[in-house]
Amino acid sequence: GVSTLCIRNIVPAPFLAPRFSAAHSSTLFSATLSPANYYADLLGLPAETPWIDVESPFLAEQLQVQAISNLSTRYAHRPSSLAPIAQLIATQFNQRPGNYMAFFSSYDYLQHAVRALKSAHPDIPVWQQSRKMDEFERQGFLDRFTHSSQGIGFAVLGGAFGEGIDLPGDRLIGAFIATLGQPQINPINEQIRDRMESMFGRGFDYTYLYPGMQKVVQAAGRVIRTQQDTGVVYLIDDRFNQPAIRKLLPTWWQVQRHRLPPKPAPLMLLPVTPLSADD
Repeated sequence: GVSTLCIRNIVPAPFLAPRFSAAHSSTLFSATLSPANYYADLLGLPAETPWIDVESPFLAEQLQVQAISNLSTRYAHRPSSLAPIAQLIATQFNQRPGNYMAFFSSYDYLQHAVRALKSAHPDIPVWQQSRKMDEFERQGFLDRFTHSSQGIGFAVLGGAFGEGIDLPGDRLIGAFIATLGQPQINPINEQIRDRMESMFGRGFDYTYLYPGMQKVVQAAGRVIRTQQDTGVVYLIDDRFNQPAIRKLLPTWWQVQRHRLPPKPAPLMLLPVTPLSADD
């Protein structure tokens, strides 16, 4: 059989710690350098390292953040989530037409969501990320976001369009994030979880929760790029309302709990009793 050897530098701390100790000073900065203990452990920072949370240049009023409280995007619940997500996207788009991005945890989930939106609302323009896009195709995806265009660009969270892209002003006015971004549970990630647990006692958080939430925050950060931008972000999963998850979101966000309207009950046809002669 054919074997594949995969080498990953999961915890660079043992290699970096001596460098930090030997340096006169080091400065690390990032918009997503949180929580502090997670990065201190992985990077091997000295115990006395000071942390500064610099105030955001953006105002809470610039970004309307809505956390959906009555919808799950867990794997088992994804089929039933498609219609509500399509309706949520359509409602927001009709209220404020413009350019939006919708992020999903996998290409399969993304493709089903695209089909659901196209089926229910064929009038809304849609374009989507595909597997193994080359540089020309990625640029074509981004070029759809113009100051005069309208539509929804579908992308995979943690992919090429979840970070490092700049779509200021009307080029992007909102995002829908239908996932907590947690890596897939598989034998490799479970091995990493066991390793993190033995080293730091926080196996699930260090392997799944923190990396996933970092992707969520980075994706949401595509919406507000300048001090003149305004926009909306929908965090689509009931877990975004849990206190432990809320603590991992930027402090300048004012997250509002948002409840989707209930699904209309199906019409029931009652049997009709024929009128009698006396009626």
